[in-house]
Amino acid sequence: MKILFLFLDGIGLGEDNPETNPFVRANMPYLESLLGGKKLTASAAPYENEHLSLMAADPNLGVKGLPQSATGQAVLLTGINIPAELGYHYGPKPNPEVAQYLDGATIFSKTVKAGKKAALLNAYPPRYFDGIDSGKRLYSAIPQAVTNAGLPLFTQDDLYSGRALSADFTGQGWREFMKLSDSPLYQSEEAGAKLAALAKQYDFSFFEYWASDYAGHKQDMPSATRQLETFDSVLKGLLEAWQAEEGLIVLTSDHGNMEDLSTRKHTSAHVPLLLFGDKTNQTEFKTITDLAGIAPAINSLLKI
Repeated sequence: MKILFLFLDGIGLGEDNPETNPFVRANMPYLESLLGGKKLTASAAPYENEHLSLMAADPNLGVKGLPQSATGQAVLLTGINIPAELGYHYGPKPNPEVAQYLDGATIFSKTVKAGKKAALLNAYPPRYFDGIDSGKRLYSAIPQAVTNAGLPLFTQDDLYSGRALSADFTGQGWREFMKLSDSPLYQSEEAGAKLAALAKQYDFSFFEYWASDYAGHKQDMPSATRQLETFDSVLKGLLEAWQAEEGLIVLTSDHGNMEDLSTRKHTSAHVPLLLFGDKTNQTEFKTITDLAGIAPAINSLLKI
């Protein structure tokens, strides 16, 4: 049993409005074919067929204020309603109160403790580690959970040797923004197939895509639309290389943002919970209503 957790930062289930919602405007023929011709909006959920299940998960967790990244991601990794315990949402980076939940209670830590293999499949560039080492940059919740579990963060060497992927899937960003002209470059579908191949090496793997949240804060419709159209091709390559009987792909988010470009802020919208894989492995997720239910379902499937 293998699980790939595909995390898209800041995507909610928004309105069917092409003026504000790039999920309506973007051309995503592959995902829409899986959703019976529907766009990935609030009106599409719930939905189920032989290919996938789509549910809506509440990121608000009964706590006032807009959901934030640190607490939302920590909830996804632990299954603990951290905003309710603390009395507030917090982000983007974990404060000490949130960070304490990321040491020992996460899916990464439990997978390692059970003697199984886990990894964060993102590669990080040298300047990221320089920032961490200098104290100028703080870990976000996901890499903090990984390092707390005693797992390495993948590096430029891992990207070049094919052991990890860049955060934009294709590697284009490493060439454009970091001027590394020899860095690996994949076509979108090829990147999806590569992601599948990497995930099959682990019992639990995680991939973090954060550019969606950035586009939301920038209210950048062209960027958001391009991202979604690229992701549609990545998803096609991923699912065509993934055998349903091998395990489950879980796609979700920590809060809404990019689905409503009328605001720079996060939203209170429910987030998608998409499941791809054998239907028998999806049973654990059927009663989930909020973010806190996802980690326990994954732990149960992994028997950790």
